[in-house]
Amino acid sequence: MPHKGEGRGGGWGREQPLPPHPTPAGGRAGRSGGAELRRRDELPDVEKLGRRRGRKMDSVEKGAATSVSNPRGRPSRGRPPKLQRNSRGGQGRGVEKPPHLAALILARGGSKGIPLKNIKHLAGVPLIGWVLRAALDSGVFQSVWVSTDHDEIENVAKQFGAQVHRRSSEASKDSSTSLDAIIEFLNYHNEVDIIGNIQATSPCLHPTDLQKVAEMIREEGYDSVFSVVRRHQFRWGEIQKGVREMTEPLNLNPAKRPRRQDWDGELYENGSFYFAKRHLIEMGYLQGGKMAYYEMRAEHSVDIDVDIDWPIAEQRVLRFGYFGKEKLKEIKLFVCNIDGCFTNGHIYVSGDQKEIISYDVKDAIGISLLKKSGIEVRLISERACSKQTLSSLKLDCKMEVNVPDKLAVVDEWRKEMGLCWKEVAYLGNEVSDEECLKKVGLSGVPADACAAAQKAVGYICKCNGGRGALREFAEHIFLLMEKDNERLIAVFLKFLVNASKNFIKIDFVLYTVKLCVCVLLMMLKLYLFGDSLSGKTCPSIN
Repeated sequence: MPHKGEGRGGGWGREQPLPPHPTPAGGRAGRSGGAELRRRDELPDVEKLGRRRGRKMDSVEKGAATSVSNPRGRPSRGRPPKLQRNSRGGQGRGVEKPPHLAALILARGGSKGIPLKNIKHLAGVPLIGWVLRAALDSGVFQSVWVSTDHDEIENVAKQFGAQVHRRSSEASKDSSTSLDAIIEFLNYHNEVDIIGNIQATSPCLHPTDLQKVAEMIREEGYDSVFSVVRRHQFRWGEIQKGVREMTEPLNLNPAKRPRRQDWDGELYENGSFYFAKRHLIEMGYLQGGKMAYYEMRAEHSVDIDVDIDWPIAEQRVLRFGYFGKEKLKEIKLFVCNIDGCFTNGHIYVSGDQKEIISYDVKDAIGISLLKKSGIEVRLISERACSKQTLSSLKLDCKMEVNVPDKLAVVDEWRKEMGLCWKEVAYLGNEVSDEECLKKVGLSGVPADACAAAQKAVGYICKCNGGRGALREFAEHIFLLMEKDNERLIAVFLKFLVNASKNFIKIDFVLYTVKLCVCVLLMMLKLYLFGDSLSGKTCPSIN
């Protein structure tokens, strides 16, 4: 597959099948389960080559053998070299500081498939925000960087807590590769020993994946590790006029087509990340030396290149994405700004000076669903809204208008109900909502909210204020609460399974436990959400 430019590790195409591992005569390559690694063949060492010639090569000859003649700083074509262990990686004598591992996300502004793809909102979060959150929360990087040439991308990166490297125009061309941008970054940062090149287009990446790969690099001495996914896909040769008039199977015998469960499948690069040590990259490689792959779960292997990928990725992220270290507490109070959130902010005045506002019936249903699930709903406004107009809406919610300090009022409501801030959700759209948005456990804004409010939240709706934003945010709350319940059930299930293995190792017991937990999960959903999870409340969950 031809190289597609930035975002694919140094010229390697996406989801290419890896070369098969050599197996001993009569042997069989086993299948790796979960996130496992397999060591690649170690490639010829320069010093060993000298010994085979009958003498040990001196440092000058070794330098010449690995020298770079390419003007871009890459070595001549061929297989990546096997590298010597670096004393900075913990193998040298004496106690030295640990190698500096830096996460680097490449995000130029000139994406051709989707303009400014890297900061387009996916499930309420800028695309690059998903991988930045995972990288920062993993705790394995001494620094997290975004390499970009665009001001808006820089602002989003800093908002999420990353440092920014402004790349040159030379490394930002359509023809520039990932390796060009990484080498430029290293030229400016001598302190970095290991690069973790994370692709911004992989929003289902989890911190645990990065933690395990960092351990492989630091503790097990690998020079490079890259992510793969297992695919069960049969491949066929391409028909080319004048060259090949009929297709041929590439990885199967059509007379003996294996069942999925009888076939290990093949490993493909999924493009989520490429980790490599500095000296390997400076020789022009992201994969080489003592290298291994890291097998990611199929549901976490999401990659976005074109618009058609976007809705699919959004559904996958909502189900399998990483939403942060802090576990969501059960939301018990929902506060919404009236003007610009529940309404579209437009005010109509009749001839007799009466105020008229409009709202979307979907948002009124959203309030009803929140209340049915046991969440208290209250509305707030800094404007002196007409109480007569608001009462005519018949929302059966407590409302507070003409509020100069919204944070003080929400804090009073919180204390009145005996809640902590993590149990409060807030939907706002103005500068006056900013402090509340920063304080609560779950915050959101409509798509047309002001810039200050958007910077303070964890979720940005696709709908505008007064046009379904409240209903959308309510569905987001239901989804997160369900995910958290599923996590608790999974922990409980694991505990019961381990306990049963310790006392009675019988398959029947495991089956019974799983069945009981499934029933318990259904009962919990009905108890916590009632009718809110039935019908059409949250179609994205189905």
